Amino acid sequence: MFRFENPIFLYLLLILPLLWMMWRVSRRRQKKDIGKFGDPQLVEQMMENRSSYRPMVKFWLLMAALALLIVMLARPQMGSKISSEQRQGIEAIIALDISNSMLAEDVKPSRLDRCKMIVENMVDHFVDDKVGMIVFAGDAFVQLPITTDYVSAKMFMQNISPSLIASQGTDIATAIDLSMKCFTADDNTGKAIIIITDGEDHEGGALEAAKAAADKGIQVFVLGVGNSAGAPIPVQGGGYMTDNTGETVMTRLNEQMCQQIADAGKGIYIHVDNTSKAQEKLDEHIAKMQKGELNSVIYSEYDEQYQAVGIIVILLLIIEVCILERKNKFINKFKFFK
Repeated sequence: MFRFENPIFLYLLLILPLLWMMWRVSRRRQKKDIGKFGDPQLVEQMMENRSSYRPMVKFWLLMAALALLIVMLARPQMGSKISSEQRQGIEAIIALDISNSMLAEDVKPSRLDRCKMIVENMVDHFVDDKVGMIVFAGDAFVQLPITTDYVSAKMFMQNISPSLIASQGTDIATAIDLSMKCFTADDNTGKAIIIITDGEDHEGGALEAAKAAADKGIQVFVLGVGNSAGAPIPVQGGGYMTDNTGETVMTRLNEQMCQQIADAGKGIYIHVDNTSKAQEKLDEHIAKMQKGELNSVIYSEYDEQYQAVGIIVILLLIIEVCILERKNKFINKFKFFK
């Protein structure tokens, strides 16, 4: 497989047409200047040692060398071999609630933004673990399949918002069922589902789903975000969400539900507030989980190819220097260089 490590430098190739146009203008001016001395054909006969083609050949050699130098800056690479790597770690699926209630600001800057910060910090602590991501509201879908690519995990996290799911509500059971399907078949590796929610389960079945996960050896951790006093839900354009009667909708953390789900899933419940205690507690419990040998991670190793390009550049420059603009007896035998 071929690729460029720094492809942005390839935009420099756009200067080549500009240089060509400048050279064309220069050639035309040169012909006009020669024409000022008299009839062009007569002047041409007086300059019998002047070559018509060599300046053009030298120019294109320099252009080719410049183009290849730009390619060198882009660092061409070739995937030449396959390597495998064994890892010792756990598998964790993060199920993030993105219902509208997660926009409440009883936790700063908001419930959802606070949860994103927790997930990013948690991923930063992962070393040899696998992580996947589920987002859910009234429905659930896989945002990121289980992977060791932590950069992608953090990148996908930035784009999460309630608008990703049209069906609103909080169906924790569906999120747990989908999470269980995302793990690998390795029975020797610790597995965890980390549910981050405000606990407003509108669909039911969450306790049964958590128990089913525990029966398969999957621990269910629940991070409850918000407070029981409740908070209004901001809407776009300002103001807060209201019900059919015009009353402001208040969303409250259902800690009892969160605790019950964690108990059924043989995990723990952690309350998320404006401190870092929830993060520290989660990291502590995850660190205690059984670490198993994960499947081999297969990837392509890329070898730098700029050395070969550099050799070609040097050859082109040597040829350009060796070609004189004046004719000589030996090269005159080749009509192309006259």
